[in-house]
Order: sequence, then C-alpha cells, then structure tokens
Amino acid sequence: MGRLTTHVLDTAQGCPAAKVSVSLYRIAGDSHQLLKQDITNQDGRLDTPILDTDEFTTGEYELVFLVGDYFRASTLAVSEPPFVDRVVLRFGIGEADQHYHVPLLVSPWSYSTYRGS
Repeated sequence: MGRLTTHVLDTAQGCPAAKVSVSLYRIAGDSHQLLKQDITNQDGRLDTPILDTDEFTTGEYELVFLVGDYFRASTLAVSEPPFVDRVVLRFGIGEADQHYHVPLLVSPWSYSTYRGS
C-alpha cells in the first residue's frame, strides 16, 4: 500500500515548524474535496500519514500549509499581510503502491519542495 507523508522545516530559524495547519484535497476538474486536516508536531511532521490505505489512489492532489499563522506566532518580524501566507502545492500521484513524501522548506519570504523519501 502506498502512503503520503509530509513535514515542514523553518529555514529562517533552522528548526522544524511545529503547529502548522496542513490540509489535503483531492482535485477532480474544478472540484476540491477535503480529505484530511492536521497540525504538525514538534518535529514538523504529522503523527500519521496524511493519506494511506484505501484512500491512497492515483490522481491530482493539493497540500495547503498555513505558514503565515506559524510565522505570526514566531519571534520573527513579519509584514502584514505576510509575503508567504498560504503555501499551496499541487502534485500528482501516479503510482498507488509508492511512498510519496512532500517536504516543505519555508521562510517568511520563500519556500521550496521536492519529492522526498
């Protein structure tokens, strides 16, 4: 069985990003179906895969990270509205038996991602 995991790293402060709200949507045409919402732990990870078992199917998905709230709660000075507030990552799952890991590296001014392991 495949699964989808994620984690968030704060590159501005050099630490995991705890208490970041993460939502997962399945995309079908113009439709966005919310599948799961969760909050990152102290290690910047979710305690369980955000998608697995029978729900893990091929298709198009979106992860939405509310990093603006995270940086507002930090000691960093952030503008209002923040430059990076909501990070939306749209990606495809082409193989239902694989592990897809989607890390987010983020600062108040930039972000990057990749398919991890």
